[in-house]
Amino acid sequence: MDRLDERISGVMRALGEPTLRIGLGVVFVWFGLLKPLGVSPAAGLVRETVYWGVDPDWFIPVLGWWEVLIGVCLIDPGRWLGLGRWMTRAGILLLFLQMPGTFLPLVLLPEVTWQRALAPTMEGQYIIKNLVLIGAALYLGGRVRE
Repeated sequence: MDRLDERISGVMRALGEPTLRIGLGVVFVWFGLLKPLGVSPAAGLVRETVYWGVDPDWFIPVLGWWEVLIGVCLIDPGRWLGLGRWMTRAGILLLFLQMPGTFLPLVLLPEVTWQRALAPTMEGQYIIKNLVLIGAALYLGGRVRE
């Protein structure tokens, strides 16, 4: 049983990082593209959050392209082009610059993101799941030197 467990965990170890990298990249590219195409369900939430003088008509598409860039970097074509893992590092930097803003609606729009204490709305859940994206980016960042 121990040998079987070792083989299974070895396969999971070999497939885990590329699956995480590609999956995370696809999520950022896909959700990012929805913004400049004008079909993102998150656009209204972004529009309500950036009310302090930023024009959402240009901010939302720029945010979308920023997310596309994060996704492309996390998929890391530089690795296959002989450029090393610099794209992963760049993608993680862009992700960590973007992530604080994603949590703003939890504070600025509590009527949209919370039903009551500790009970998020669907929008709140959409935001809170970003903790998983942060964890995935930390994992990938921890492996760039391997």
